[in-house]
Amino acid sequence: MTRRVRRISATAVAALTASFAAWLYVGIWLPAGGGREVVRFTVHSRDSAREVARELKQAGLIRSPRAFRLAASWRDGWRRVRTGDYALRRDMSACDILRLLESGAVMEEWITVPEGFTVWQMAQLVEAKGLGSSDAFLRAVGALGDFQAGFPLPADSLEGYLFPDTYRVGLAPEAPRKLAKMMLARFDEVVWRGLFGGSAAHSSLHDAITLASLVEAEAKAAAERPLIAAVLRNRLQRGMKLECDATVQYALGPGNHKGRLTYADLVTPSPYNTYLHAGLPPGPINSPGRASIAAALHPADVPYLFYVARPDGTHIFSRTYEEHLRAVARARAERRAQGPQ
Repeated sequence: MTRRVRRISATAVAALTASFAAWLYVGIWLPAGGGREVVRFTVHSRDSAREVARELKQAGLIRSPRAFRLAASWRDGWRRVRTGDYALRRDMSACDILRLLESGAVMEEWITVPEGFTVWQMAQLVEAKGLGSSDAFLRAVGALGDFQAGFPLPADSLEGYLFPDTYRVGLAPEAPRKLAKMMLARFDEVVWRGLFGGSAAHSSLHDAITLASLVEAEAKAAAERPLIAAVLRNRLQRGMKLECDATVQYALGPGNHKGRLTYADLVTPSPYNTYLHAGLPPGPINSPGRASIAAALHPADVPYLFYVARPDGTHIFSRTYEEHLRAVARARAERRAQGPQ
Protein backbone atom coordinates (compact mmCIF):
# COMPACT_ATOMS: atom_id res chain seq x y z
CA MET A 1 0.00 0.00 0.00
CA THR A 2 1.47 3.36 -1.03
CA ARG A 3 1.90 6.25 1.34
CA ARG A 4 -0.80 8.17 -0.52
CA VAL A 5 -3.26 5.32 -0.18
CA ARG A 6 -2.48 5.04 3.51
CA ARG A 7 -3.10 8.75 3.93
CA ILE A 8 -6.44 8.49 2.10
CA SER A 9 -7.44 5.47 4.23
CA ALA A 10 -6.49 7.24 7.45
CA THR A 11 -8.44 10.30 6.35
CA ALA A 12 -11.48 8.17 5.52
CA VAL A 13 -11.32 6.41 8.89
CA ALA A 14 -10.96 9.73 10.67
CA ALA A 15 -13.91 11.11 8.74
CA LEU A 16 -16.02 8.06 9.52
CA THR A 17 -15.02 8.21 13.16
CA ALA A 18 -15.87 11.89 13.36
CA SER A 19 -19.16 11.28 11.61
CA PHE A 20 -20.03 8.43 13.98
CA ALA A 21 -19.01 10.52 17.02
CA ALA A 22 -21.14 13.40 15.81
CA TRP A 23 -24.11 11.10 15.21
CA LEU A 24 -23.66 9.51 18.61
CA TYR A 25 -23.33 12.87 20.32
CA VAL A 26 -26.50 14.13 18.71
CA GLY A 27 -28.38 10.90 19.47
CA ILE A 28 -27.33 10.64 23.10
CA TRP A 29 -26.69 14.13 24.38
CA LEU A 30 -29.11 16.39 22.48
CA PRO A 31 -32.83 16.44 23.35
CA ALA A 32 -35.28 15.37 20.69
CA GLY A 33 -37.52 18.35 21.38
CA GLY A 34 -37.70 21.59 23.26
CA GLY A 35 -39.72 22.90 26.18
CA ARG A 36 -40.39 21.31 29.56
CA GLU A 37 -43.59 19.49 28.65
CA VAL A 38 -43.91 16.37 30.80
CA VAL A 39 -44.76 13.08 29.11
CA ARG A 40 -45.89 10.02 31.06
CA PHE A 41 -43.92 7.01 29.85
CA THR A 42 -44.37 3.43 31.03
CA VAL A 43 -41.70 0.73 31.15
CA HIS A 44 -43.45 -2.62 31.30
CA SER A 45 -42.16 -5.80 32.82
CA ARG A 46 -39.87 -7.68 30.40
CA ASP A 47 -39.64 -4.76 27.97
CA SER A 48 -36.41 -4.99 25.99
CA ALA A 49 -34.12 -2.06 25.27
CA ARG A 50 -35.20 -2.26 21.62
CA GLU A 51 -38.91 -2.05 22.52
CA VAL A 52 -38.43 0.88 24.90
CA ALA A 53 -36.18 2.72 22.43
CA ARG A 54 -38.81 2.33 19.72
CA GLU A 55 -41.58 3.64 22.00
CA LEU A 56 -39.42 6.57 23.13
CA LYS A 57 -38.85 7.49 19.49
CA GLN A 58 -42.56 7.22 18.71
CA ALA A 59 -43.30 9.51 21.66
CA GLY A 60 -40.81 12.05 20.30
CA LEU A 61 -38.56 11.75 23.34
CA ILE A 62 -35.31 10.58 21.71
CA ARG A 63 -33.63 11.20 18.36
CA SER A 64 -32.21 7.76 17.65
CA PRO A 65 -33.36 4.38 19.01
CA ARG A 66 -30.02 2.87 18.01
CA ALA A 67 -28.01 5.52 19.87
CA PHE A 68 -30.19 4.94 22.94
CA ARG A 69 -29.58 1.17 22.77
CA LEU A 70 -25.82 1.73 22.37
CA ALA A 71 -25.76 3.99 25.44
CA ALA A 72 -27.69 1.39 27.42
CA SER A 73 -25.35 -1.42 26.39
CA TRP A 74 -22.14 0.55 27.03
CA ARG A 75 -23.23 1.51 30.52
CA ASP A 76 -24.67 -1.94 31.14
CA GLY A 77 -27.50 0.19 32.40
CA TRP A 78 -30.39 -1.77 30.94
CA ARG A 79 -30.08 -4.36 33.69
CA ARG A 80 -30.77 -1.60 36.20
CA VAL A 81 -33.82 -0.14 34.44
CA ARG A 82 -36.93 -0.58 36.60
CA THR A 83 -40.51 -1.00 35.49
CA GLY A 84 -43.09 1.65 36.24
CA ASP A 85 -44.40 5.01 35.08
CA TYR A 86 -41.92 7.87 34.59
CA ALA A 87 -42.35 11.61 34.09
CA LEU A 88 -40.08 12.45 31.12
CA ARG A 89 -39.56 15.96 29.76
CA ARG A 90 -39.07 16.80 26.12
CA ASP A 91 -35.90 18.75 26.91
CA MET A 92 -34.20 15.64 28.34
CA SER A 93 -31.46 13.92 26.37
CA ALA A 94 -31.40 10.17 25.79
CA CYS A 95 -28.68 9.90 28.44
CA ASP A 96 -30.82 11.85 30.92
CA ILE A 97 -33.74 9.54 30.19
CA LEU A 98 -31.61 6.45 30.63
CA ARG A 99 -30.31 7.70 33.98
CA LEU A 100 -33.87 8.33 35.17
CA LEU A 101 -35.01 4.87 34.10
CA GLU A 102 -32.05 3.37 35.93
CA SER A 103 -32.80 5.35 39.08
CA GLY A 104 -36.27 3.85 39.49
CA ALA A 105 -37.62 7.32 40.33
CA VAL A 106 -41.10 6.51 39.05
CA MET A 107 -44.01 8.92 39.09
CA GLU A 108 -45.99 9.01 42.31
CA GLU A 109 -49.68 9.28 42.98
CA TRP A 110 -51.48 10.54 46.09
CA ILE A 111 -54.25 8.29 47.34
CA THR A 112 -56.62 9.05 50.22
CA VAL A 113 -58.31 6.03 51.78
CA PRO A 114 -61.42 7.19 53.69
CA GLU A 115 -62.20 5.93 57.16
CA GLY A 116 -64.62 3.02 57.11
CA PHE A 117 -63.51 1.61 53.74
CA THR A 118 -63.47 -2.14 53.37
CA VAL A 119 -60.56 -3.94 51.70
CA TRP A 120 -62.80 -4.42 48.66
CA GLN A 121 -63.51 -0.67 48.45
CA MET A 122 -59.79 0.05 48.80
CA ALA A 123 -59.13 -2.29 45.87
CA GLN A 124 -61.61 -0.35 43.72
CA LEU A 125 -59.94 2.92 44.73
CA VAL A 126 -56.46 1.59 43.93
CA GLU A 127 -57.61 0.71 40.42
CA ALA A 128 -59.35 4.07 39.94
CA LYS A 129 -56.13 5.89 40.90
CA GLY A 130 -54.11 3.88 38.40
CA LEU A 131 -52.00 2.13 41.04
CA GLY A 132 -52.82 -1.34 39.83
CA SER A 133 -55.83 -3.56 39.31
CA SER A 134 -58.29 -4.24 42.09
CA ASP A 135 -57.43 -7.94 41.82
CA ALA A 136 -53.72 -7.14 42.27
CA PHE A 137 -54.47 -5.28 45.50
CA LEU A 138 -56.70 -8.06 46.81
CA ARG A 139 -54.02 -10.63 46.00
CA ALA A 140 -51.39 -8.49 47.73
CA VAL A 141 -53.34 -8.07 50.97
CA GLY A 142 -54.38 -11.72 50.87
CA ALA A 143 -50.77 -12.91 50.98
CA LEU A 144 -50.45 -12.49 54.75
CA GLY A 145 -47.13 -14.33 54.85
CA ASP A 146 -45.52 -11.49 52.89
CA PHE A 147 -46.06 -8.95 55.67
CA GLN A 148 -44.34 -8.30 58.96
CA ALA A 149 -45.44 -5.84 61.62
CA GLY A 150 -44.61 -4.76 65.14
CA PHE A 151 -48.10 -5.76 66.28
CA PRO A 152 -49.91 -9.11 66.15
CA LEU A 153 -51.16 -9.59 62.60
CA PRO A 154 -54.54 -11.31 62.13
CA ALA A 155 -54.56 -14.88 60.93
CA ASP A 156 -56.90 -14.68 57.95
CA SER A 157 -57.44 -11.11 56.70
CA LEU A 158 -55.98 -7.60 56.91
CA GLU A 159 -59.48 -6.12 57.04
CA GLY A 160 -59.40 -3.42 59.73
CA TYR A 161 -55.60 -3.19 59.92
CA LEU A 162 -54.96 -1.13 56.78
CA PHE A 163 -55.06 2.31 58.33
CA PRO A 164 -57.14 4.89 56.43
CA ASP A 165 -55.04 7.95 55.59
CA THR A 166 -53.40 9.78 52.66
CA TYR A 167 -50.42 8.07 51.04
CA ARG A 168 -47.96 8.82 48.24
CA VAL A 169 -47.24 5.74 46.16
CA GLY A 170 -44.94 5.16 43.19
CA LEU A 171 -46.58 4.07 39.94
CA ALA A 172 -44.91 0.70 39.62
CA PRO A 173 -46.06 -2.94 39.45
CA GLU A 174 -45.39 -3.41 43.15
CA ALA A 175 -47.58 -0.40 44.09
CA PRO A 176 -50.48 -2.44 45.60
CA ARG A 177 -48.15 -4.33 47.93
CA LYS A 178 -46.19 -1.19 48.83
CA LEU A 179 -49.42 0.64 49.66
CA ALA A 180 -50.50 -2.22 51.93
CA LYS A 181 -47.12 -2.11 53.72
CA MET A 182 -47.42 1.67 54.17
CA MET A 183 -50.92 1.29 55.63
CA LEU A 184 -49.76 -1.39 58.06
CA ALA A 185 -46.86 0.84 59.10
CA ARG A 186 -49.29 3.70 59.70
CA PHE A 187 -51.49 1.39 61.79
CA ASP A 188 -48.42 0.47 63.82
CA GLU A 189 -47.63 4.15 64.39
CA VAL A 190 -51.11 5.53 65.12
CA VAL A 191 -52.91 2.60 66.69
CA TRP A 192 -50.45 0.08 68.05
CA ARG A 193 -47.81 2.45 69.44
CA GLY A 194 -50.12 5.45 69.75
CA LEU A 195 -53.37 4.18 71.25
CA PHE A 196 -52.20 0.83 72.64
CA GLY A 197 -48.75 1.94 73.74
CA GLY A 198 -47.20 -1.01 71.90
CA SER A 199 -48.66 -3.60 74.23
CA ALA A 200 -51.83 -5.68 74.06
CA ALA A 201 -52.81 -9.29 73.80
CA HIS A 202 -53.74 -10.38 70.29
CA SER A 203 -57.34 -11.03 71.30
CA SER A 204 -57.82 -7.63 72.93
CA LEU A 205 -56.32 -5.82 69.91
CA HIS A 206 -58.47 -7.78 67.47
CA ASP A 207 -61.63 -7.30 69.54
CA ALA A 208 -60.99 -3.56 69.88
CA ILE A 209 -60.47 -3.10 66.13
CA THR A 210 -63.54 -5.21 65.40
CA LEU A 211 -65.68 -3.15 67.78
CA ALA A 212 -64.21 0.07 66.36
CA SER A 213 -65.17 -1.00 62.84
CA LEU A 214 -68.79 -1.30 63.94
CA VAL A 215 -68.62 2.15 65.51
CA GLU A 216 -67.10 3.53 62.30
CA ALA A 217 -69.89 2.08 60.21
CA GLU A 218 -72.73 3.14 62.50
CA ALA A 219 -71.66 6.62 63.65
CA LYS A 220 -72.41 9.48 61.26
CA ALA A 221 -71.92 12.23 63.85
CA ALA A 222 -68.44 12.33 65.40
CA ALA A 223 -69.78 13.16 68.86
CA GLU A 224 -71.83 9.96 68.91
CA ARG A 225 -68.93 7.54 68.51
CA PRO A 226 -68.39 7.03 72.28
CA LEU A 227 -72.17 6.63 72.75
CA ILE A 228 -72.50 3.97 70.07
CA ALA A 229 -69.43 2.22 71.45
CA ALA A 230 -71.09 2.26 74.87
CA VAL A 231 -74.30 0.69 73.53
CA LEU A 232 -72.35 -2.09 71.84
CA ARG A 233 -70.19 -2.67 74.94
CA ASN A 234 -73.24 -2.72 77.24
CA ARG A 235 -75.01 -5.28 75.04
CA LEU A 236 -71.91 -7.47 74.94
CA GLN A 237 -71.61 -7.37 78.70
CA ARG A 238 -75.25 -8.43 79.08
CA GLY A 239 -74.97 -11.25 76.55
CA MET A 240 -77.36 -9.50 74.16
CA LYS A 241 -77.01 -9.86 70.41
CA LEU A 242 -75.55 -6.69 68.92
CA GLU A 243 -78.12 -6.58 66.09
CA CYS A 244 -75.91 -4.16 64.20
CA ASP A 245 -77.12 -3.36 60.68
CA ALA A 246 -73.59 -2.66 59.45
CA THR A 247 -72.58 -6.29 60.06
CA VAL A 248 -75.48 -7.47 57.90
CA GLN A 249 -74.38 -5.11 55.13
CA TYR A 250 -70.92 -6.69 55.33
CA ALA A 251 -72.42 -10.18 55.30
CA LEU A 252 -74.26 -9.36 52.06
CA GLY A 253 -70.87 -9.17 50.35
CA PRO A 254 -68.89 -6.69 48.24
CA GLY A 255 -70.94 -4.36 46.09
CA ASN A 256 -74.29 -5.36 47.65
CA HIS A 257 -74.77 -2.43 50.02
CA LYS A 258 -78.40 -1.44 50.52
CA GLY A 259 -79.89 1.85 51.58
CA ARG A 260 -82.34 0.04 53.82
CA LEU A 261 -82.21 -3.56 54.96
CA THR A 262 -85.20 -5.88 54.69
CA TYR A 263 -86.28 -8.56 57.16
CA ALA A 264 -84.98 -11.13 54.67
CA ASP A 265 -81.55 -9.47 54.85
CA LEU A 266 -81.53 -9.78 58.63
CA VAL A 267 -81.49 -13.58 58.39
CA THR A 268 -78.59 -13.71 55.89
CA PRO A 269 -76.54 -16.75 56.92
CA SER A 270 -73.10 -15.47 57.90
CA PRO A 271 -70.91 -15.46 61.01
CA TYR A 272 -70.84 -11.68 60.56
CA ASN A 273 -74.61 -11.36 60.97
CA THR A 274 -75.01 -10.09 64.54
CA TYR A 275 -78.78 -10.52 64.33
CA LEU A 276 -78.18 -14.27 64.24
CA HIS A 277 -75.02 -14.66 66.32
CA ALA A 278 -74.18 -13.28 69.75
CA GLY A 279 -70.91 -11.48 70.47
CA LEU A 280 -68.61 -9.65 68.10
CA PRO A 281 -68.31 -10.77 64.48
CA PRO A 282 -65.19 -12.82 63.62
CA GLY A 283 -63.24 -9.70 62.62
CA PRO A 284 -63.47 -6.07 61.54
CA ILE A 285 -65.96 -5.10 58.84
CA ASN A 286 -63.94 -2.09 57.63
CA SER A 287 -60.86 -0.04 58.48
CA PRO A 288 -61.79 2.29 61.35
CA GLY A 289 -60.11 5.63 61.93
CA ARG A 290 -58.36 6.77 65.07
CA ALA A 291 -61.47 8.40 66.60
CA SER A 292 -63.55 5.24 66.31
CA ILE A 293 -60.77 3.10 67.77
CA ALA A 294 -60.39 5.54 70.66
CA ALA A 295 -64.16 5.37 71.23
CA ALA A 296 -64.03 1.55 71.28
CA LEU A 297 -61.24 1.70 73.88
CA HIS A 298 -63.00 4.39 75.95
CA PRO A 299 -66.79 4.17 75.52
CA ALA A 300 -69.01 6.75 77.18
CA ASP A 301 -70.23 5.94 80.70
CA VAL A 302 -73.93 5.71 79.85
CA PRO A 303 -76.62 3.03 80.45
CA TYR A 304 -77.97 2.92 76.89
CA LEU A 305 -78.73 -0.44 75.25
CA PHE A 306 -80.45 0.71 72.06
CA TYR A 307 -80.20 3.35 69.36
CA VAL A 308 -82.12 4.17 66.21
CA ALA A 309 -81.09 6.43 63.34
CA ARG A 310 -82.89 9.67 62.60
CA PRO A 311 -83.18 11.10 59.06
CA ASP A 312 -80.21 13.42 59.60
CA GLY A 313 -77.92 10.51 60.55
CA THR A 314 -77.86 11.17 64.28
CA HIS A 315 -79.35 8.65 66.70
CA ILE A 316 -81.86 8.46 69.52
CA PHE A 317 -80.42 6.46 72.43
CA SER A 318 -82.56 4.46 74.86
CA ARG A 319 -82.08 2.50 78.06
CA THR A 320 -85.01 0.08 77.76
CA TYR A 321 -86.82 -1.71 74.96
CA GLU A 322 -90.01 0.26 75.68
CA GLU A 323 -88.08 3.55 75.29
CA HIS A 324 -86.54 2.17 72.12
CA LEU A 325 -89.95 1.41 70.58
CA ARG A 326 -91.04 4.99 71.21
CA ALA A 327 -87.76 6.22 69.69
CA VAL A 328 -88.35 4.07 66.59
CA ALA A 329 -91.84 5.53 66.18
CA ARG A 330 -90.41 9.03 66.54
CA ALA A 331 -87.72 8.39 63.95
CA ARG A 332 -90.29 6.97 61.51
CA ALA A 333 -92.51 10.00 62.01
CA GLU A 334 -89.58 12.29 61.24
CA ARG A 335 -88.87 10.36 58.03
CA ARG A 336 -92.52 10.58 56.96
CA ALA A 337 -92.54 14.30 57.66
CA GLN A 338 -89.53 14.76 55.40
CA GLY A 339 -91.25 12.95 52.54
CA PRO A 340 -89.51 10.97 49.77
CA GLN A 341 -85.74 11.54 49.63
